[in-house]
Amino acid sequence: MLEIERKYLVNTNEFVDLAHKKTFFQQGYLTKDPSRTVRVRIQEKICFLTIKGKSNSTGTSRFEWEKEISLDEGQSLLKLCLPTLIEKTRYYIKHNELVIEVDVFEGVHKGLILAEIELSDENQKLILPNWIGKEVTGNPAYYNAVLSGS
Repeated sequence: MLEIERKYLVNTNEFVDLAHKKTFFQQGYLTKDPSRTVRVRIQEKICFLTIKGKSNSTGTSRFEWEKEISLDEGQSLLKLCLPTLIEKTRYYIKHNELVIEVDVFEGVHKGLILAEIELSDENQKLILPNWIGKEVTGNPAYYNAVLSGS
């Protein structure tokens, strides 16, 4: 139940041809209190309710609990979410022994492209591809809950 990840801006769209899979997400936040967020995500026709705790001091890890819910429940809960829903296409790229998830945002955040890499350890060493840019791990401006508005 511990999520450990690092987040980066993406420089180019080179990743698109490297992806082995992609999927569309729509997600909203029922609360974005800095100590805990509650997210509803619809990934194609699969829905999840996720609760995340406060990030550690570096922003790399935090508690995460997730449960699959029905499509009807997910659609109903999305109607209760904060004003700006997050819409994005996620590309999955195998790189060395990791999977890099690249989110291409749509709607009001069109043009934003972020890469997330889930790690098994906070100190895990990474060799990044050249299309990965500036690290934004721990920068609240790039948290999906912040992007969802107030």
